[in-house]
Amino acid sequence: MIEAILPRGAHAAEEFGDTRAVVLFPDEEAAVAHAVPKRRDEFGAVRRCARRALAELGHPPVAILPGPGGAPEWPEGVVGSMTHCAGYRAAVVADRAHLSTIGIDAEPDEPLPRGVLRVIARPDEIERFDAAGPVRAVSWDRLLFSAKESVYKAWYPLTQRWLDFDDVSVTPDPHRRRFFARVLASAPDDLRSFSGAWIAGHGLIVTATVQARHGDSDGGGS
Repeated sequence: MIEAILPRGAHAAEEFGDTRAVVLFPDEEAAVAHAVPKRRDEFGAVRRCARRALAELGHPPVAILPGPGGAPEWPEGVVGSMTHCAGYRAAVVADRAHLSTIGIDAEPDEPLPRGVLRVIARPDEIERFDAAGPVRAVSWDRLLFSAKESVYKAWYPLTQRWLDFDDVSVTPDPHRRRFFARVLASAPDDLRSFSGAWIAGHGLIVTATVQARHGDSDGGGS
């Protein structure tokens, strides 16, 4: 599913359905030693996906630990992202020489809980998404949330800085199932623009975001 929205050079692994037991590296075991079983299962399953994706790049299995801000620490020369939600988990990796960053996110294709949209969305975004007819084929508020999550996952490894939901403005390109995101927080110009794509299926919305190429300001995707 996620392969359809990834840029060239990215490798992915995904799983659907119930989480199966995972053998973790000792350092990973320590990272979730006090976690509840659900958190431990999600942590392990998404790392199983990550190791499969890394194998496609020629990397042996390694521990993938949470770094500062929770972002995974990848092997030298690798960029990547992981995501999981009920019934789904995925990881994407790429050689840093081919891709500077990538962020992915998966969400259930269902409306956000009451009151959440006004917390995560700017008024102009609500207008744009609500007016984009084809976007209504999915839960557009959840799509907007997922797009911002994937933007943040692409942004943080480049800057080591947090973003609030109001710090990102997303414009959909519904006919191409793509979006363009502009970081409104203080940042160098080359770290302000991101482009992405989304796909829906299996009751899910999945987004992927990369740094925008020159000329992508019309909402070109990844």
